[in-house]
Amino acid sequence: MTEILVLYYSRTGATAELARHACRGIESVPGAAARLRTVAPVTAESEGCAKPVPASGPPYVTLEDLRTAEGLLLGSPTRFGNMAAALKYFLDGTSGLWVSGALAGKPAGVFTSTQTHHGGQEATLLSMMLPLLHHGMVLVGLPYTEQALHRTRSGGTPYGASHVSGAETAPLLTEEEKALAQALGRRVAALAVRLAK
Repeated sequence: MTEILVLYYSRTGATAELARHACRGIESVPGAAARLRTVAPVTAESEGCAKPVPASGPPYVTLEDLRTAEGLLLGSPTRFGNMAAALKYFLDGTSGLWVSGALAGKPAGVFTSTQTHHGGQEATLLSMMLPLLHHGMVLVGLPYTEQALHRTRSGGTPYGASHVSGAETAPLLTEEEKALAQALGRRVAALAVRLAK
């Protein structure tokens, strides 16, 4: 099986919900499997996470998860047009993988969630792409052949899947947002399967 790592950070659940839909897209590709992981929150009190396993949800990611994956989907809520500090902190610790070229040539896609249409979705998606480009990964977006990009009135961009929550406190993804997250998962997985042959 070609394994795709779906790695995300989420505070209110919207990015986690996008991650689950990306996993559904991956699992729909014959020969592909999703591995769902998250990153530990960062605090000013320590450089490492206090608990090795979160209280709920998927396990925390390891560098080995990233090294052995055949593809990557990376997700974060928007923080002033940038990825969340917890995800950036993890990525900052991947220099050993960069030196060895462990991620070079592997496909990757990105996804995000924001509270407003002008919350910095596209800037956040681009900020997540930068370290992936440095690692030599092959970036996968969402072309306009994905019909949900034409219909969406909330999240979804050519740079990656996204969600706009508005004033909602629960992560209620629209049908288009779900479809685009699944499409991104399918695209990364299909490319990874082809590259693995």
